[in-house]
Amino acid sequence: MMARRSDHSQEEIREMAIKASRSIIIRKGLSALSARKIASEIGYTPGTLYLIFKNQDDLILHINAITLQDLHKQLVSAIKRCRKPESCILKLGHEYVRFAVENRYLWNAIFEHRLPDGQKLPGWFRVHIERLYNLVEVQLESFNNTKRFDTHLAATALWSGVHGICVLGLTDKIENSNEKLIQSLVDSLINNYLAGLR
Repeated sequence: MMARRSDHSQEEIREMAIKASRSIIIRKGLSALSARKIASEIGYTPGTLYLIFKNQDDLILHINAITLQDLHKQLVSAIKRCRKPESCILKLGHEYVRFAVENRYLWNAIFEHRLPDGQKLPGWFRVHIERLYNLVEVQLESFNNTKRFDTHLAATALWSGVHGICVLGLTDKIENSNEKLIQSLVDSLINNYLAGLR
C-alpha cells in the first residue's frame, strides 16, 4: 500500500530515497536504479521523488556525494597517525583500493554516472572530489619542501593513476586481477612516481 504524501516530511522522503537508492546500487549496480524501483521501495509514487530531486541525475549526484564523503572519512582515518609523506601517500593508495573493493558498486557509480551533454558538475559536488585530491596534495607539499614541482598537478596526476589502476583491476582488464595485485600495482606507481619527484 502506497504511503500518503503527508506521512513523511520532504526531508524524510529525501533520506528514504537516498537510502533505498544506495541499497539498490549495492545489490545490483547503478544500471538497476530507476525512479519506479526507488518509489516502490519507499512506498511513494515516482512523481513524489521529483518534488524533492530535480531529476534522477540530481538524485544520483546526492548518492555519489555520500559515497565520496564515506571515502574521505576512510582515507583521513587511514593517515591519522601517519607522519612521513611517502608513507601517508602509500596508506592513502592502499585505503583507496580497499574502499573500491569493499564498496565496488557504490564506488563505480561515481564514475559510471554521466550527466547530459553540456551539463557541468555542480560546485557543491566538485568540492567532494577536490577534498580527495587535497589529501594527496597536502602530503606532497610536505614532500616538496624546496618547491621543485607543482603539487596540485602532481597530486592530480598521481591520484588519477591510482584510480586508473583500480578501474582496470576491478573491471578485469588486468589479467588475474585481485586486491593484492591491485595494491602491488598502486605501490609500484606511487613509489616510482615519488622517486621521480625527488
